[in-house]
Amino acid sequence: MVDKLLGDGLDKAVEKAFTRPIPKSAGAQMRYLVKQLKSTKAVARMLRVSQRTVERYMKNEIKKPRKDLAARIEREVKKRWQPQIREKAKKKAAASDGIVISTRARFGFTAAPGTTDDARIRHITQALAPRWAERLFEARDQGATEQQLLKIAAQGIGEHYFRDDGHRAHDLLVEFTDVEQIEIDL
Repeated sequence: MVDKLLGDGLDKAVEKAFTRPIPKSAGAQMRYLVKQLKSTKAVARMLRVSQRTVERYMKNEIKKPRKDLAARIEREVKKRWQPQIREKAKKKAAASDGIVISTRARFGFTAAPGTTDDARIRHITQALAPRWAERLFEARDQGATEQQLLKIAAQGIGEHYFRDDGHRAHDLLVEFTDVEQIEIDL
């Protein structure tokens, strides 16, 4: 079940830093997107609707979009909302605070012979150092896949939770699969 749980979790964590809510109505959201992209044509292309439909939302001639369109509009608005606040939250996590990952997933190990490496479902809540937050946000911003993000998170959880910051299990490699849920806090 590796949809985009980690990537979406990173986005939601940053959204908690917003100082103002996003515009509520479809018309206000559409006007915001047009202002950001500077044309109704660009917004129409991005949302996969006609340019006329965008114009009708802007004039409040259409007030209630269908569910799939409403979700796309909201996602695109959130992606662009308060960019300075978003960057400030990412920098703070990467410079001093780090992040906290709470997950229920299957963890398996590659370790020295004679140790148990059977994967099993665990619920782990772990604070990760700022360098892991930086790596995750950089990878997310550069378009990393969910698998790549999970690999980075597994390395961070492996270092902090399983290897106790280098105090034990030095050769342990952690596998992070079958993610059932994941939440991230800054």
